[in-house]
Amino acid sequence: MSRVVTASEVLDGHVALDIECLDRIYLNAYVPILQSSGQVVAFMTQHLGLPIPSPALMEKISTKFRRSVASFAEANGIPWVRFAKEDRKAEVMAPYLRKAAAAGRSQVVAIGVAQEFQRVWAAYRRDTATAAPQYTFAKADRRVTCYYFYLWDEDFGPAFIKVCAYFPYPAKIWVNGHEWAKRQAARAGIAFTELSNGFAACADPVALQEICNRLQPGTIEVFAQRWLHRLPLPFGPADQRAGYWWEISMRQIEVSRTLVFDAPRRARAFFEALIAGNLDIGRPANVEIIFNRHIRRDTPGVFRTAIDRPVIGPDSGGVVLNLFYKHSRIKQYLKDGRAMRIETVINAPRDFRCNARLPNLEALQAKARAANHRILEAERAGQGTVLASPAFERIAHPSADADGRRTPALRFGDPRVMALAGALCTTLLAATGITNKSLRALMTGLLHTPYSPGQMTYDLRRLRLHGLIRRLGHTNRYVLTPDGIKVAVFYTKLHNRLLRPLLAADQPPAPTELRAALRTLDQHVDGYIARARLSTAA
Repeated sequence: MSRVVTASEVLDGHVALDIECLDRIYLNAYVPILQSSGQVVAFMTQHLGLPIPSPALMEKISTKFRRSVASFAEANGIPWVRFAKEDRKAEVMAPYLRKAAAAGRSQVVAIGVAQEFQRVWAAYRRDTATAAPQYTFAKADRRVTCYYFYLWDEDFGPAFIKVCAYFPYPAKIWVNGHEWAKRQAARAGIAFTELSNGFAACADPVALQEICNRLQPGTIEVFAQRWLHRLPLPFGPADQRAGYWWEISMRQIEVSRTLVFDAPRRARAFFEALIAGNLDIGRPANVEIIFNRHIRRDTPGVFRTAIDRPVIGPDSGGVVLNLFYKHSRIKQYLKDGRAMRIETVINAPRDFRCNARLPNLEALQAKARAANHRILEAERAGQGTVLASPAFERIAHPSADADGRRTPALRFGDPRVMALAGALCTTLLAATGITNKSLRALMTGLLHTPYSPGQMTYDLRRLRLHGLIRRLGHTNRYVLTPDGIKVAVFYTKLHNRLLRPLLAADQPPAPTELRAALRTLDQHVDGYIARARLSTAA
């Protein structure tokens, strides 16, 4: 039984750059001691010292917060953008971010305003016999105002912090690991070429990978707290000292692996063949291996493979393979036509047996990186997943060595080259090797024309410089190399068994059905030319 070849084995030796990095990082910011109704009451009565916990107080804080945001924007000349329902926020804010990037200093680029559903505290008045009103507090989804503070940071580049304008003021933080790594590499003096949201080439890949590895929870925590203290927020220093401040947890983490091909022109054909051969990669047996998790009958989630197209961006013309596990998935797609991107998208850290608090990011990233490696070990490489044919490329084009000596090409279809391939095929079992005289006799019979010793010497030199034959030590005899055997057999069989029969398919001994189909095709083409009133070529 033949061994299955994996995608990882096919990629070996054909990857110019292999970089693993955190990609999009989407975080929750929440106040831990405002997550229960009792904590809300304690905030109003114990922290603020009010006798009655009332929703009027929540509205008062929210109104003050909204006014402070408007004043902050006006005082600092920050653009105020109201998002429409159908707006793509990233596209709307892109011009402001580009302008800030050109300035090169950390700043609030713009403030976006949107109406969105958020999980907030709602108050319900209870019917009581007492004169003083009493309220019950419960979480509810409400359509409220949200502020998007779009930032340009000297360390992280583009980012945003979204803050809900209603109690308990949940927030979201978004940063990009690749953007952070680009800025650190530039500061370290490492030359690199950008890929859209990644790296296409790098002068020092080892140093670049070390930089990507340095993006840890502490780095992100410092960024988040620095900006939370700079922005106008509903809680101030006194609240923070009492413990009413935001802590960070992971909402969605993308851990990527980017493999840049050394021959990008074959990348799309390779990737599409890889996807076509692994449409069943989402089966539970494969998911169990890739995610290193035991799959049982009661494991939640639908195990499937989904093929999608990117909605926007430079890769919108390609396809994306999605492999699902519980709430998370792995995406695999072609990046900018020259690299394969594998991304483990984690929507619930507990899928990987990690807690959601930000300090657990390091352990979560390690597990996601392992999954990114295992998917290539699980994917089967079919016949079409070929990244290079070095022997064919080497012989089909002329080349020159380091000393400037030119080696002519051995082009498929050239009568002399095809005769040379046929002659080599007849010497595959020659125990004593090949000589000028023995090969010249075969060439004369195949070409049916005179073939001189000088021509044979010239062709032997071509074969040797292309690596198809090698000389036996201290003799004038040659033997075929492994590449020489493959090229000779391939050239001969392709020409004799495929091209010649196909080009003569309208004549006997081609099958009658094939000849009839070709005649029908020829008649239709002639009719099309006649209807177009095109004159016959002279």
